[in-house]
Amino acid sequence: MAATSSSSVQHARQALAAQLREIQRDAGLNGQELAAACGWYPSKVSRLLNAHTPPSEEDVQQWCQACGVLERAADLIASLRAVTGMFIDWRRMERAGLKQAQLAVLPLFDRTRRFRAYSSWLVPGLLQTRAYTTSVLRAVQRRRVAVDDVDAAVSARMDRQRILYEGDHQFAFLTEESVLQSCLGDAEVLRGQLDHLATVAALPNVSLGIIPMAVGRVRMPVEGFWIFDAAQVNVELVSGYLTITRPSEISTYANTFAELAEQAVYGAAARDLLRRAGRGIA
Repeated sequence: MAATSSSSVQHARQALAAQLREIQRDAGLNGQELAAACGWYPSKVSRLLNAHTPPSEEDVQQWCQACGVLERAADLIASLRAVTGMFIDWRRMERAGLKQAQLAVLPLFDRTRRFRAYSSWLVPGLLQTRAYTTSVLRAVQRRRVAVDDVDAAVSARMDRQRILYEGDHQFAFLTEESVLQSCLGDAEVLRGQLDHLATVAALPNVSLGIIPMAVGRVRMPVEGFWIFDAAQVNVELVSGYLTITRPSEISTYANTFAELAEQAVYGAAARDLLRRAGRGIA
């Protein structure tokens, strides 16, 4: 993964590198001495210290052993696994099929009380009909997943939607008007989805904002993202699934959401856009 995929990931890598540097300094070893003790080229030590290359678990183990603090390896390896988990490419996340990817996020959805979601190209998953979800996940499976468990994955996503009706969860959804006019399924699927959006938007704990297509809009569309309380942001990229937990970056996404929300229409105006989109279906 490129270091530019997220400053959160790079920040975490740098924090881990700083701990390795501290261990090296406390051991009184220079870069060449440490490299020799580990059986590496000195350039590898430099790359690890500058967070240009992420260490492997074996690298961490060898580093700590060479510096005489093998007991610290377990904590550092745990930190390394946390950094690695920030970005998961789709092949890794979905290698066992799509159902597991749906189930993996269920605890996060269950414990979140305030959801904010922006989608620039699809209806957000919690608002999708079964037919719409089937069309989306079938397209994903055909493109990149060898295992065909689409039916089970769809059921898992439908089961997740219970949180719309249970507990004290609050939801604010934003989507682009263009999302209402395209669908991976057929016209019948899109009609059903638009009707469902109108129904769900009437729930007292749900806010649905639609950003009208307009010339000279204030803020351009960005990648789709979910904000879970003030604790975490998840972003679906072309290459994989990004988890952001750095407070300053969460604030950036929250501010972006607020700016996009100011451009959206709600209530009767949103329902009018839904009806207009429905009339436009061939």
